[in-house]
Amino acid sequence: MDQKVDAKKSWPQGFAINPRAEGPSDAWLERFRGVPTSWISDVVGRSVGTMGLNSYHNDPSLMMVGRAFTVRVRPGDNLMIHKALQLAEKGDVIVIDGGGDTTQALIGGNIQITALFKELGGFVIDGAIRDLVDWAKGTLPIWARGHTHRGPSKDGPGEINVPISCGGMIVNPGDLIVGDADGVMSVAVSDLEALWPRIEKQREKELHTSQGNMVGDIDPERFDSILRAKGCPV
Repeated sequence: MDQKVDAKKSWPQGFAINPRAEGPSDAWLERFRGVPTSWISDVVGRSVGTMGLNSYHNDPSLMMVGRAFTVRVRPGDNLMIHKALQLAEKGDVIVIDGGGDTTQALIGGNIQITALFKELGGFVIDGAIRDLVDWAKGTLPIWARGHTHRGPSKDGPGEINVPISCGGMIVNPGDLIVGDADGVMSVAVSDLEALWPRIEKQREKELHTSQGNMVGDIDPERFDSILRAKGCPV
């Protein structure tokens, strides 16, 4: 079945289905597989990334790396999420702006089954989910703002592959998405080349610090100099 979308089509107000963004190469995905979100957060200023979203998969070591397939929905409505499931490809991470609403679940166990069949990379949802036992048993990474037994409507409107805000994080279609036990980070494809050397430097810094801590080699001047600069005698 041909899933191509006509980008020039005129959509009713509040509806839009845009083509899937290509996103980063497979090589970039492999580079970031295993890179902690805390490292990415540190090298971009510690002021971006999701806030207030919780993981609902059972294994805290489960990591997510994939291309963002974005969806914006009316709070409590999942019509466009079902359409996104048709269009998303293997490894894609469906990132949903549900307005932070937790009164109605946007996805549940049946959508999980479809996502596993399509081998999607995971979900990041600024909204609620349900069927927690299914998610806890599964191997599909998922982050959401909350959960409820109350199901969604299917009326729309909604938009696919548009810039969205999810958990306070701006996500563009095709962004690199990395998620682990600490949360979720989004990186623009255009930033990857400049970011990677800083990631490597952060890796070296973390290794040096952890090795020093293991043998008690801690430099007190690192913090004493800050305290003195603030007028605190040490």
